[in-house]
Amino acid sequence: MAEQHLAPRVVRAAQVTDQTAQSAGALRVAGVSGATAGATRIWLGKVSNEPGHRSVAHHHGDAETAGYVLKGRARIYYGEDFKEYVDLEEGDFIFVPPNFPHIEANLSDEEELVWLTARTPDNIVINLED
Repeated sequence: MAEQHLAPRVVRAAQVTDQTAQSAGALRVAGVSGATAGATRIWLGKVSNEPGHRSVAHHHGDAETAGYVLKGRARIYYGEDFKEYVDLEEGDFIFVPPNFPHIEANLSDEEELVWLTARTPDNIVINLED
């Protein structure tokens, strides 16, 4: 059997795709994924919330999620009736455990919120009922 030659795979800006799991109020684009790079144990993408918008309540199934705020100010709602929250700003990181219901909100009414988000094993998004 021939040995498989492995090499890095570059995903150019023009190759990212929004054909990945989504939640209303947030737009996810896949950079490194199974579809774009043949990845099997990681998803890396960009998530954005328009000014004044928030995502619907959701969780990421068995995926661990790490986020980094590239631009803007965010609030993550969680807990009973989503009454608890943490605020983040540019340069802050966050870890969201598997199966953890939350809502992502843009605290600005004028500026876009942009996250760099990594998940393992994939971009699992489970939207919850209102």
